[in-house]
Amino acid sequence: MTLLATLLAALVSALLLWLAWVLVGDVVAAVPRLPAGTPVRVQGVEVPAEHLAAALQEDARRRVLTAGGFAFVAVVGATALLSWTVTGRVLRPLQEVTDSARRLSAESLDERIALTGPRDEVAELADTFDRMLDRLQGAFDAQRRFVANASHELRTPLSVIRTELDVTLADPDADADELRRMAGVVREAAEKAEHLVEALLVLARTEATALPVRKPVDLAELLTRAVRLVEAQATGRGLRISRSGGAAFAAGDPALLERIAGNLLENAVQHNVDGGWIAVSTTSGAQWSSLRVASSGEPVDQRSAEELFEPFRRDGVQRTARAGTGLGLSIVRAAALAHGGRTRAEPVPGGGLAVVVDLPAAP
Repeated sequence: MTLLATLLAALVSALLLWLAWVLVGDVVAAVPRLPAGTPVRVQGVEVPAEHLAAALQEDARRRVLTAGGFAFVAVVGATALLSWTVTGRVLRPLQEVTDSARRLSAESLDERIALTGPRDEVAELADTFDRMLDRLQGAFDAQRRFVANASHELRTPLSVIRTELDVTLADPDADADELRRMAGVVREAAEKAEHLVEALLVLARTEATALPVRKPVDLAELLTRAVRLVEAQATGRGLRISRSGGAAFAAGDPALLERIAGNLLENAVQHNVDGGWIAVSTTSGAQWSSLRVASSGEPVDQRSAEELFEPFRRDGVQRTARAGTGLGLSIVRAAALAHGGRTRAEPVPGGGLAVVVDLPAAP
């Protein structure tokens, strides 16, 4: 940019100098003619009258070139210095963006440019870069959590499979019944690992990506389908399911919202007591549409209730429950946050838990 500005200034200055040289020569050449033989002094030198115009023209042009040359050098130098200074100030934020990009790695994604000053195009570029870093950091964090959680949680089913295989292979007298028993244990452990990996993938995708689609969805209809899916299991345990509230439309991805309702109902059934109850309800407001799933169960204090949204926590105890993957409420919270919503858990007096999910109402 400095070279371009300097070259442009040099071309313009040279053009102006040439025009001045031509105009001055033409003006001086138009002096009145004197009678021949009349002596005239020009710069202390006598010049015949018939050569006066040429002498004046040559002298004027020499003066223009001398003064114009100094002006040309001064203008070009000043332009170069000014453009270098201004360009440096204008491009300094871009240099900061470049330096930040060079420093970034998977371990330093928390750095931000946070450019201050006038809100011009460069500031908009820096803000866009910061938002891109936010998305990248979210994706990397989700990937790290997925790898860490998967490696930790898969140890148990894999250990069970290896132990069962080792014990059975070490027994030379193992009969068909023993092999069938071993196969059943291995299959159960493999199914648990499969469900765990599926839940981890859902959680990672929900945390790391934006909503693929956003349209009005009736939360009451989603709860109806979710209740239908767990009805057989609830009946087998003697659980009573009650419903209240009417249509409540939220704006979001139908698949993720259905996952929210399904996970809440599955969690209410799995962590209930035999012969207990489940109450589901929906409410609609100007800004928020809400769904609430409450169930009986063991007493839960408020602190433990909030911790249930963390991965692999069940009834306030980390990685100890036999049922479920421990990711149901984590997926619920991640999906709600992806919609711009919020979640909260409230202990039920006498034992049990109520989970409320507020989602932006459909316009």
